[in-house]
Amino acid sequence: MPEVVIEQISPASTWFIRHTVLWPDKPFSFVQLPEDASGYHWGLYANHELVSVVSLFLDGRIARFRKFATLPDFQNKGFGSMLLTHVFEAAKELGATEIWCDARTSATDFYSRFGMQVGGELFSKSEIAYFRMKKKF
Repeated sequence: MPEVVIEQISPASTWFIRHTVLWPDKPFSFVQLPEDASGYHWGLYANHELVSVVSLFLDGRIARFRKFATLPDFQNKGFGSMLLTHVFEAAKELGATEIWCDARTSATDFYSRFGMQVGGELFSKSEIAYFRMKKKF
């Protein structure tokens, strides 16, 4: 297993992985969120290489994570699970009592393993199907 470090990073440090993994067919600016400046951003480094990112936004005691992405060569190796666990703990430390995300349908089984539940109807963004998923702490 490589050396793994999770660190808080700048919003700009997330953009390459966001774009590469989530929206490669969109302009690079598509993955730059207006609210990035007010969020918390973490990166997981494997052997000093940034391989997974996630961003967290608080609205009172409700936390939302967005733009959670792991480079393809590092998927299905536990890195995303480590980072998501870290974000849940950080949200709790920041006072959140609930966390949610808009989950691509392809990721709902992954999020379910962390106790998240589908809450709402199927919807689409940029021709990709999503469910809103949430978890109370």
